[in-house]
Amino acid sequence: MLSFLKSKTAMVEPGDALPGRETPVRIAETHRVLGTPLKPPFPEGIEVAYFGLGCFWGAERMFWQIPGVHTTAVGYQGGFTPNPTYEETCTNRTGHAEIVMVAYDPAKVSYEELLKHFWEEHDPTQGMRQGNDVGTTYRSAIYTTTEAQARAAAASRVRYQAALSAAGRGEITTEIAPADTFYYGEDYHQQYLDKNPGGYCNLSGTGVGCPIGVGVSAD
Repeated sequence: MLSFLKSKTAMVEPGDALPGRETPVRIAETHRVLGTPLKPPFPEGIEVAYFGLGCFWGAERMFWQIPGVHTTAVGYQGGFTPNPTYEETCTNRTGHAEIVMVAYDPAKVSYEELLKHFWEEHDPTQGMRQGNDVGTTYRSAIYTTTEAQARAAAASRVRYQAALSAAGRGEITTEIAPADTFYYGEDYHQQYLDKNPGGYCNLSGTGVGCPIGVGVSAD
């Protein structure tokens, strides 16, 4: 039986993934809120991180509100289908997660502080879902762009698991892996909650604080 006919929470096999296309979607050049470019090249010193917290609409707004974040964009990452559409990702046949790209100035906001927001603003113990949003596209994920990010992300997971366990919560299911190609989502998804202030936002944390952040290293 082909994997795409299985549960929505079963990861598609590469051979069963949709073929996609060579042409990326077209999006606006400028962040609607921050006024900065959505695509690189970014100014010298700006670093890039990728986070999946379920539905990317509310997650993007959360990140663009953090001082020191240069720009944000939503898209698809961690799967097999090149340049997927939103409708294709919803079939669970691309392998991608909904992801927020965060370009930030490490002189103004640390990667550890971004990790703290990431852990606290969603429930990383739910597997292939986030709240009522069920499917592989809604999995919790951190995709890293440097060895330092990879070490910090792994260390933060250990620390946050200890905090969750002490509070009687379950095991973290967050995927942590080196970043592969980030495919920008359609233009109407970019800064969606600024365009639609009353729109859907499914962010809901566990209520357990993460013991890293400003002045506290994840190492």
